[in-house]
Amino acid sequence: MDIAAMSMAMSQASMAQAASLKVMSMTKDMAEQQGQQMTELLKSTPAPHPNLGRSLDISG
Repeated sequence: MDIAAMSMAMSQASMAQAASLKVMSMTKDMAEQQGQQMTELLKSTPAPHPNLGRSLDISG
């Protein structure tokens, strides 16, 4: 393999790695945002009534 071909192959590998890292970074940022939104949603949801679900009326 000549030097030019090796240089091109290394450049392509470097570009592929950079693109992969960028996609992973974007995915991580999106997951962090979704986690923050979920936390805010859970904080804003009122707590359930303490007696709900404790008994079941099965009389017919």
